[in-house]
Amino acid sequence: MRIAVLGGDGFVGWPTTLHLSNQGHEVHIIDNLSRRWIDTELGVQSLTPMDSIQERCRIWTQLTGEHIQFHLLDLAREYERLKQWLTEYRPDAIIHFAEQRAAPYSMKTDRHKVYTVDNNVGATHNLLAAMVDSGCDAHLVHLGTMGVYGYSSVGAAIPEGYLDVEITNLEGEKKGLEILYPTKPGSVYHMTKSLDQILFQFYAQNDGLRITDLHQGIVWGTHTDQTRRHEQLINRFDYDGDYGTVLNRFLIQAAIDYPLTVHGTGGQTRAFIHIQDSVRCIELALGDAPQSGDRVRIFNQMTETHRVRDLAELVAGLTGAEVKYLPNPRKEAAENDLIVKNDQFLALGLNPTTLAEGLLEEVVDVARKYAHRIDRSRVAAVSAWTRDIAQRVEHDPEGTRLKSVS
Repeated sequence: MRIAVLGGDGFVGWPTTLHLSNQGHEVHIIDNLSRRWIDTELGVQSLTPMDSIQERCRIWTQLTGEHIQFHLLDLAREYERLKQWLTEYRPDAIIHFAEQRAAPYSMKTDRHKVYTVDNNVGATHNLLAAMVDSGCDAHLVHLGTMGVYGYSSVGAAIPEGYLDVEITNLEGEKKGLEILYPTKPGSVYHMTKSLDQILFQFYAQNDGLRITDLHQGIVWGTHTDQTRRHEQLINRFDYDGDYGTVLNRFLIQAAIDYPLTVHGTGGQTRAFIHIQDSVRCIELALGDAPQSGDRVRIFNQMTETHRVRDLAELVAGLTGAEVKYLPNPRKEAAENDLIVKNDQFLALGLNPTTLAEGLLEEVVDVARKYAHRIDRSRVAAVSAWTRDIAQRVEHDPEGTRLKSVS
């Protein structure tokens, strides 16, 4: 297939690009390289050193003989160029990663909120409109997030996208109805993913676009089979408080003898998936495309759930690290359960990678190798969800009133 990977320079986009190219697909990366500019803005770099996207693609071709083409294009701002590209290249599938992906970054200031909405919603809608106007019949696979549902629970499993409900009509009769499972986004970033769902629903029913939406859990790990093949193909590894995912941050902290920072009680339950499983799920979704006129196909792309404090204790037990409880910069419940169905990917043949000790140690080894690149002052999460929370965190940034445990 000819596949366009939008956001192919990113944390999940790059290993996905290599995985699909390794299978013999013709892969094109479309990216505005905004994630690299955000590194410059924040003054923090990936733990792992990354070459330019052009050099990474060159190394891959030298190693494998497979060519990856890179196109510098801003989906949210260059609609006509996007439409022209779709008209010229006619991809068979489009994988959409091209959104600002960090909840803390989206909540830093009003400017970051506006940027996240403009970039994410603008990119998604421009893509959908361009696909319709260009007559592009590609299968669109979008990387969404489990975070659209929030982190509360009613004690029932979150279904894969849709909920059967019963309503009473004006005649008093009970009628069945299928609706999108209600969203309850916990950040501006998660809100944009909730808006994506509505855009997908409209364009699938109005224009017959073939769309799969992957509600992904938190990704951990850094290596895939392809990124291991050469030092210059290594994936990015974010550890800072804005972009570093919780498990990867714990592993970084353990590697540099920094306390594992748990925010609040640590009773928040999150869904997780390893980066290798993430790219495998995208491959499986590509092979199970809906037909024109079908509803949006929605998968829950996760393999396991864990409480944050349990993860901290797991990493502390493996590494001997200290656990430190800090004020929570997020506006969320102190404790929650999370039960998630992921039957569709299991039925398609996913063999989940779980938090085995060997894999955790692999990530710690990466962290130790590049520990000299870590800015210790950027490890803790400080971007606050509200002004009141910001004032409390500023008053007690190191959690001096909260406990530390071994």
